[in-house]
Amino acid sequence: MATTIRQLAELAGGRVIGDGDITVSDCGLDSKKLPEGALFAALPGTRVHGAQFAGDTPARAILSDVAGVEILQSSGETRPIIEVEDIRAVLGLIAAEIYGHSTKDLTVIAITGTSGKTTTSYLLEAGLLHAGYSVGLIGTTGTRINREPVPTTLTTPEAPTLQQLFAQMKDEGVTHVVMEVSSHALELGRVQGTRFAVGGFSNLSQDHLDFHPTMEEYFAAKARLFRGEQAAEAAVICVDDDWGGRMVDIVKQEGLPMQRVRTGSTQAEAEISAHQLDTEVTGAQHVELTLADKNYTFRLPMPGEFNIANAALATGLAASVGVDTQTFLEGIEKVAVPGRMERVDRGQDFVAVVDYAHKPAAVTAVLETLREQLGEDGGRIGIVVGAGGDRDSSKRPLMGAAAAEGADFVVVTDDNPRTEDPAQIRAAVRKGAEEADSSAEVREEGSRAAAIDAAVEWARPGDAIIVVGKGHEVGQLVGTETHHFDDHEELARALEARGYTTSAGTKD
Repeated sequence: MATTIRQLAELAGGRVIGDGDITVSDCGLDSKKLPEGALFAALPGTRVHGAQFAGDTPARAILSDVAGVEILQSSGETRPIIEVEDIRAVLGLIAAEIYGHSTKDLTVIAITGTSGKTTTSYLLEAGLLHAGYSVGLIGTTGTRINREPVPTTLTTPEAPTLQQLFAQMKDEGVTHVVMEVSSHALELGRVQGTRFAVGGFSNLSQDHLDFHPTMEEYFAAKARLFRGEQAAEAAVICVDDDWGGRMVDIVKQEGLPMQRVRTGSTQAEAEISAHQLDTEVTGAQHVELTLADKNYTFRLPMPGEFNIANAALATGLAASVGVDTQTFLEGIEKVAVPGRMERVDRGQDFVAVVDYAHKPAAVTAVLETLREQLGEDGGRIGIVVGAGGDRDSSKRPLMGAAAAEGADFVVVTDDNPRTEDPAQIRAAVRKGAEEADSSAEVREEGSRAAAIDAAVEWARPGDAIIVVGKGHEVGQLVGTETHHFDDHEELARALEARGYTTSAGTKD
């Protein structure tokens, strides 16, 4: 769609400098990737202002703030400019207008929370596809349309990319979009202009305190999905932690009709309740779920009470948009989520798992799940753990402590050190592990591959080892460069190096 600069300025409460009748049909933040008919959003950066790159783009017009306009005018810029006070506060609305407000014609299901967003999104995708809908997915592992990958980078893409994706999905016949909505996306306005048919909240635990100064501010960012102009039209909230109860209170205060709100729990009475009936040797669980006073049983092909909570949340979200519950549950029985409690089997006589857990509560949860799988008389547990650089440093010792308190053997190693000194990050994680109330053996290995080797060498028949932190990721960010590294691949390599084959229980 072509929209005039004047229309966009009026929508954004800004002013036009130049010809307001010029039309644009695209928008974006990357000065070098925009076509001639686009609007370039020149945002202020941490080091330089995006307006300095306006000369690199063939875009037809520019959106910027007061500081950006000064830069543009001093450089002799002659293209039309929309000047606004806060670019991010209006960019979503502008992008939605340019790309035709596609979410008015799509059923968009949003999931926020600290843990479980990706798993819940995969459960939703599988159940909706089985129910016969055409499904788009946007999240941590990328973007897909009916399981076919679409290149993107961020968990929740920037507003222009997101609105363009919605338009593409609509054009390709998608009916339902399942998306993870990060706290960054909510705080930075990336989802502004999006109509959410229903929003889900999974839980809250310490993460991203490098971006959100306190847990209260982190929670407030998540709550944006349920209040104000951005609020979803319905809500499903897991109340297994206190934050969920507080989120329900917020929804009530906002005046969302309570018939449009459901609560879910594995531990207490709720509109959607679920609990384990029994488990299989593979870790799959048979679950009983109650929704709208009806009982359902289904097979959940992944271990852990937290995954029962994720399944309950997904089922409630699907029911909120009119999907038949029995059909939906049939669809999730064979779902697989990359890097989430993902077993690596080369015929070894112990359990080997890769998981994305990268915050203290998640580490505790996956270790409890492994312990439950091993049983009361089961073997020992080893864990490979690290922490990311240039991120919340306060959680590093907590990561180490959670690992030591739940495992018998801890190998502290590098995650994505980024521009920090890896040794200092490891030291903080190791300090937490060594000071924990635990008898676990703690070791440090700078090489992540060597750390995985150490865990495999340590394991005996009946034990379990888990490599946490990177999950589905296939790169390790050291400095400013990304090097290929896949935990699943490396764990398989280490098992094969020890002599295991794909024939169960045998060695070469």
